[in-house]
Amino acid sequence: MATPEPQAQAPALRWALPVGAAATAVALRLRDPHVSGSWGFCPWKWLVGLDCPGCGGLRAVNDLTHGDVLAAVSSNLLVVLLAPVAIALWLLWVHRTRTGLPMPTVPGWVWGGGLVGLAIFTVLRNLPAGAWLAS
Repeated sequence: MATPEPQAQAPALRWALPVGAAATAVALRLRDPHVSGSWGFCPWKWLVGLDCPGCGGLRAVNDLTHGDVLAAVSSNLLVVLLAPVAIALWLLWVHRTRTGLPMPTVPGWVWGGGLVGLAIFTVLRNLPAGAWLAS
């Protein structure tokens, strides 16, 4: 059997990640992460006993795919706030993959600001005053 030429493999490989991301959202809709252990356990919460910034994120995505925004907010407010951004970036990703254009480079200050925001969210959700942010 002949091996496909590298150019023939590239389009399929380019589509693997955006399709995989969409498949993950579909899987979260179909398999309920509200059932304890159905998607495994958060290693950070298991080791340290505190919520990481992603704790409750799978439940939040499941709730959003079912149209239950309030339950999603209760699971992970950050996921709910970032869902529109994630959808817009996914659509850009699909468009860029379809047209063969590379994704734009993200400036360092955006990555730095995002890390600072994650750290602040993580600390707040683990303090008594931020208990309403806990998963």
